[in-house]
Amino acid sequence: MTLLTDKVVVLSGVGPGLGRALGEEAARLGADLVLASRTESRLEKMAARVRELGRRALVVPCDITSEADRERLRDAAVAEFGRVDCLINNAFGIPPMDPLTTLDLDGLRRAQETNVFAPLRLSALFADALAESSGSIVMINSAVLYQSQPEFAGYKLSKGTLAHLASSLATELGPRGIRVNSIAPSYIYEDVNKAYFDWLASESGRTHEEVYAEKAAPTDLKRLATPDEVARAALFFATDLAGAVTGQMLNVDCGEFHAN
Repeated sequence: MTLLTDKVVVLSGVGPGLGRALGEEAARLGADLVLASRTESRLEKMAARVRELGRRALVVPCDITSEADRERLRDAAVAEFGRVDCLINNAFGIPPMDPLTTLDLDGLRRAQETNVFAPLRLSALFADALAESSGSIVMINSAVLYQSQPEFAGYKLSKGTLAHLASSLATELGPRGIRVNSIAPSYIYEDVNKAYFDWLASESGRTHEEVYAEKAAPTDLKRLATPDEVARAALFFATDLAGAVTGQMLNVDCGEFHAN
């Protein structure tokens, strides 16, 4: 498939699971990648995979909570490729898993820096380049938006703010030809959650398969999405197929939650 042929995608948060899938799937669709995260070894491994798929990759180790690093990322991307077609804000931080009334505010502030302020500033810094290409921004949100458990409250607050940010940016940047959309995955069946399911199984005397079945039970498809499936849904917004789509939140959860 060539839906992203010769487009340049900037990807923040190149980690295991979804981050890796986003990079691989974008390359398979024909995109060149600008890869940004703190860990250079992980970036180089991802870049090697992108090059194996026949596309170019630029590695930019950076802390996206640093304005100087964000500016350096923008400058490096434009200098290397001369254009940017899509910014994917995938990096995230999880605040303490405590009820709001007991939450450590410093932990929440750190999560907001990564989950809200970094996407805001990256979107602002890349706006000129995206306007030139009639490009798009994709926010990786979470189905935690639809949860109400006390332990998820801090993360929900952070991701809820990101949802409002995406909506506001869609309105603000729309006149410049820039589209802004979001996806909200639920449990993604990847290495981190597989290990989590193993832990839940050991704590409760169940099998991994039984825990999986419990997590999949609320979904219409009775299964959990894979990283590749979530990545392809996100990348749809970067293609010309979504040229008239902006300001939208797409649930990628095998039918666990239905939008109104």
